[in-house]
Amino acid sequence: MKKLPVVIALFVALYIGWWYFSLPNDSTGPAKQNDTVLARAFAEQKSDIQVEGTGVVIKILPDDNVGGRHQRFILRLHSGQTVLIAHNIDLAPRLPSIKNGDTIAFNGEYEWNSKGGVIHWTHHDPKGRHVAGWLKHNGQTYQ
Repeated sequence: MKKLPVVIALFVALYIGWWYFSLPNDSTGPAKQNDTVLARAFAEQKSDIQVEGTGVVIKILPDDNVGGRHQRFILRLHSGQTVLIAHNIDLAPRLPSIKNGDTIAFNGEYEWNSKGGVIHWTHHDPKGRHVAGWLKHNGQTYQ
């Protein structure tokens, strides 16, 4: 009778492990692969790399109004790395009503900095010379 709680605990642990590792974006999923690209760019202090990924908003910063206006917020990636998103709101619509905890997908250009990096060019290029980037939030694309 004393072994029954141990058997139940083992069964629950195995089930949770199976469930966790069968979730999308595990170690072979696209989110992990994109995080690996960003981690390598950060470690090697590389810039000017077109990247795509998904993160969770952990801090909303005031707009940068010097020169082109940019909406700014920090995302934490699946890997734990943080990146600053600098979204040009002179060229693309602002993401309305974002809040901490929101998930945002991004496509833009990575620039290295010591805090994790900056993603910019998250918009179309009116001159057509740069790859168009985007942000996705709540099923809507902003570019």
